[in-house]
Amino acid sequence: MLKKFTNFCVKLVDKYLPDPFLFAIILTFVVYVAAIVFTHQTPLEILKAWGNFSDEFWNLLKFSMQTGCIVVFGSTLAKTQIFNKLVNRIVKYATNNKRAIVLTVTFSAIFSWLNYGLGLIAGALLAKAIAKKLKTIDYRLLIASAYSGYIIWHQGLSGSIPLTISTGFDIAGKTIKSDITSTIFHPVNIITTIVCIGTMCIINIAMLPNEKDAVIVDSSVLGEEYRPKKYKIKTPADRIEHSKILWLLTCLLGWAYIFYYFGNYIAEGKSILNGLGRDSVNMILLFLGILLHGNLKNYLDALKDSVSSIVGVILQYPFYAGIMAIMTCTNAEGISLASLISNFFVNISNQYTFPVFTFFSAGIVNFFVPSGGGQWSVQAPIVMNAAEYLKVPTNIAAMAIAWGDQWTNMIQPFWALPALAVANLKAKDIMGFMCIITIASGIVFAIGIYLWAKLYS
Repeated sequence: MLKKFTNFCVKLVDKYLPDPFLFAIILTFVVYVAAIVFTHQTPLEILKAWGNFSDEFWNLLKFSMQTGCIVVFGSTLAKTQIFNKLVNRIVKYATNNKRAIVLTVTFSAIFSWLNYGLGLIAGALLAKAIAKKLKTIDYRLLIASAYSGYIIWHQGLSGSIPLTISTGFDIAGKTIKSDITSTIFHPVNIITTIVCIGTMCIINIAMLPNEKDAVIVDSSVLGEEYRPKKYKIKTPADRIEHSKILWLLTCLLGWAYIFYYFGNYIAEGKSILNGLGRDSVNMILLFLGILLHGNLKNYLDALKDSVSSIVGVILQYPFYAGIMAIMTCTNAEGISLASLISNFFVNISNQYTFPVFTFFSAGIVNFFVPSGGGQWSVQAPIVMNAAEYLKVPTNIAAMAIAWGDQWTNMIQPFWALPALAVANLKAKDIMGFMCIITIASGIVFAIGIYLWAKLYS
């Protein structure tokens, strides 16, 4: 039954889902028209909000560069001999299709829980390595399994919403604060995380296609194991490029700052995990790659080989920034599309159903505002004030937004792009499977957030 439904979704998506860039264009016009109809703003007002040079259409430039660097630096690191040996050791345990799925989901989920940037590519890199060794696995499902592990990122150590409220967040003169022991490390959050990972393993195994329907990718298509070029050192320029002294000084410079940066957290009595963010992860990936490649020329060659994978990120993220701008653009009464969605669910809620409806509203808003921090700024003023009125604890209301944000990432090409870039796949190759993942995980999260409210409100 599930396989038939999965095949239906896969074929439907393959037939009708356009390239992610065209999807972003279509979504732009849908949101544009919706904003005119529902917020009663003029086309010119929406146009000005969408294309604002100062902070809208190009608002994600820094974020785009950070995400692109995570993909490129991660892929470059994956081209080192040490990384290949590590992955090959793990791949040995993927002796059949079911084990491969469980290994991929779990590996991806662990890295996603530790840091979302690592989670975006770690699972895809492992899945790609498994596909080279295991000739019976459906490559599309394997990459979908890797991406499905990413679904728990906002319940983990790099979750932007729980980290934001852990230090205090001001909303209309009121400080919203809840430490990570009541969000990330709350028993319900931890249990739901584990249950969700287990569910992803079970669902992905259940979706394994029959042999005749499986898409097996030839290992040659995935590329041979990367090997550094061999050079003849003839000129002074060659000697500089392959200089061990220059390589060593570069490594010392980078790692000196990394140890200094995390040392400050230890000195302040904080966990070094609190220091993990997009920038710190990128710096670690960059200098770890330089260190393991052995010289700067080898690193540069591997980097050039990886850069083409971020074309989608560069092209599409500005359009998603524009979509976010339209979603948050307010009329004279202060009403936006995002606030209309949030208010609708708030108005039909009580103390126990409020977190559930907040979760669903966050899932909808996330489809158009695919950024945890951006979504928090949009929904927090509405949700947190309503939570106070309904006597819903701050931590539960905040995590309902966080769970909804991560939930619909599964069918939002915005976040799938880095994994797809590593895997050399298109969005439509995995989105049929991701539809099933979204339904299954939505049930787990809805039950989890309801029980959290019922037991702890």
